[in-house]
Amino acid sequence: MSQAPGNGSTKSPQSQVYIRQGFQWDAQEAYLFDIDGTLLRSNDRIHYDSFTNGIRQIYGQDVTMDGVIFHGSTDPAILRDAFRNAGVAEEVWRPILPEICQAMCQTVAARRHEMKLVMMPGIEEVLHYLDGKGAFLGVGTGNLETIGWLKIEHLGLRRWFRFGGFSDSFDVRAEMIAHAAEKARNIAGPNATVCVVGDTPADITAARANSLPAIAVATGHFSVDDLMKYDPEVCCTNLAALLEETVRGHETRSE
Repeated sequence: MSQAPGNGSTKSPQSQVYIRQGFQWDAQEAYLFDIDGTLLRSNDRIHYDSFTNGIRQIYGQDVTMDGVIFHGSTDPAILRDAFRNAGVAEEVWRPILPEICQAMCQTVAARRHEMKLVMMPGIEEVLHYLDGKGAFLGVGTGNLETIGWLKIEHLGLRRWFRFGGFSDSFDVRAEMIAHAAEKARNIAGPNATVCVVGDTPADITAARANSLPAIAVATGHFSVDDLMKYDPEVCCTNLAALLEETVRGHETRSE
């Protein structure tokens, strides 16, 4: 596994952990967790289908999602790219974007009991661990707010999160993260350290754009090696491996 500058730690190829020397990943005052690919994986098409359904309902015509990049994007950006790929002028789709987003949320809410969501390894353990250290836990996601909270509630994780940053008003992920970080500091204090946790290069670059550290997890569509190219402070196979490595390190130092 390639490593960013500094001395990191690496476990077996099946479970890899890199922590930049000097960075205390579990000592940040607030955290922004991405949802899809980080907290959970969706084994259904409900959210995906809501894009085409929402467009059809409000725009009145079908627009394909073919060629649109979903990973690391935001829901408004996905709609924007779908319309652009279809050759629809911005002055046509931009004014109706809020209505399409609302229709998407209504579609997902109506089908919430059909959701097939799988929690990623170590999520509850890490949330419990960080909460126990007094950290403020929040969401920083490309999901629309209604959809994001529905997913989190479906898995029983809502109790851990005090606030959320969502994409309703943001095409650009870095702007969403800036808004989420502002909400974090409104709660944790104006000088609070805020860390982004995500599974895509876009999470890391959005963190960088806001001068925030990033914890990258290879639980989505990108490998540890893929994510390491973007120089995150932490990179790991999953959060279970990161927590295990950290607890083992604490035990070793206490002996």
